[in-house]
Amino acid sequence: MIPPVVAYYTLMIRLLSALSLLSVIWLQTAPAGDAWGRVTALYHQRLQQTGIVGSSLMFVKNGAVAHKAFEGYQDRSTKRPVDEDTIYHWASITKTFTGIAIMQLRDRGLLSLDDPAVKYVPELREVHNPYGDISQVTIRHLMTHSAGFRAGTWPWGGDQPWHPFEPTRWAQVVAMMPYTELQFRPGTKYSYSNPGVIFLGRIIELFSGDDYEIYINKNIFMPLGMTRSFFDRAPYHLLDHRSHSYAGNDDGVKEQRFDFDSGITVSNGGLNAPLGDMAKYLAFLIDGNDAIVKRSSLQEMFTPQIRAVDGEGGSGEDVQAGLSCFIERHGGIELIGHSGDQNGFISHLYFHRPSRSGYIVSFNTDVASKRDPRRTTRAVDDDLRDAIAREFWTGAGR
Repeated sequence: MIPPVVAYYTLMIRLLSALSLLSVIWLQTAPAGDAWGRVTALYHQRLQQTGIVGSSLMFVKNGAVAHKAFEGYQDRSTKRPVDEDTIYHWASITKTFTGIAIMQLRDRGLLSLDDPAVKYVPELREVHNPYGDISQVTIRHLMTHSAGFRAGTWPWGGDQPWHPFEPTRWAQVVAMMPYTELQFRPGTKYSYSNPGVIFLGRIIELFSGDDYEIYINKNIFMPLGMTRSFFDRAPYHLLDHRSHSYAGNDDGVKEQRFDFDSGITVSNGGLNAPLGDMAKYLAFLIDGNDAIVKRSSLQEMFTPQIRAVDGEGGSGEDVQAGLSCFIERHGGIELIGHSGDQNGFISHLYFHRPSRSGYIVSFNTDVASKRDPRRTTRAVDDDLRDAIAREFWTGAGR
């Protein structure tokens, strides 16, 4: 006969084992409504583990915001929390707006993607092309980062606190063109390039007669109802909602420049917006809107043009450059999107066409730890993407 105490503990062990097994089964078979709970649990946990000051996340499905989550502060010094009105800097996600503007001009018959860029930006004749004539560089090459231009916009300085954040005048870029050369034959390989997108912005201004910022406001922001989106420094009525930004390492977190001007680089990285506005933009990318650009032109943008280098985009198993966007494969799932990384802000926009859904996320802290590779903002970004893909996109159209 088993003593009563032993019998009691044996029963309790079996009961706990059964409950544990039921928990695992529940996690594996929980309904879709609980999927967001698992995503946000990981999101909040990883943000706190990493020391990210603030972040916002939205999931869009069938043209509307289906889920959202916020964490931390938009201003650490005043303890002002992140909320739905918090405005982030979206950095290179701006390039997708530039791409849409170019497609708008193309659809109006004003240019061809295979036109030589020098046809519209004659100053490019000063660039040294060791592989032939500069007319080899086309608008398509600029949109796919395959023109041969360097990565950085302004590699001459910018490392002192009194330097401008970016060059502020087109004349500064033009002055350095005789000191610029193509690094490979146009169209033969991929190499991410910010200067190439500046030239696209210049083409938009040439055809529209508007500054880049005004053109995007009139032709993308306004039709989509993105009323709280802007470029560079904040309008006074939105300044209180603009997030501060931070850079972190193993020694702590330091605040970066606040309310900065992206200067002549606005077309490759000047966008600021709250997530609510970006959700409208994401819904447009997923479902299209012929009043803004032809759906067929959007699909053309999302068609692979050239293979990107390993680690580009979101570090997928296979990453292809489209027209001002990236097409990536993660665990057999195809995602389309773009990332942004500047001045402490890291952001991502991804969507999954079969399920008509996607997400946008922004972090106001760029954490990079040498001691722990998991304690970085990029690792959090990757974990979040994988969690959303696992919960919502495994099994296309779920």
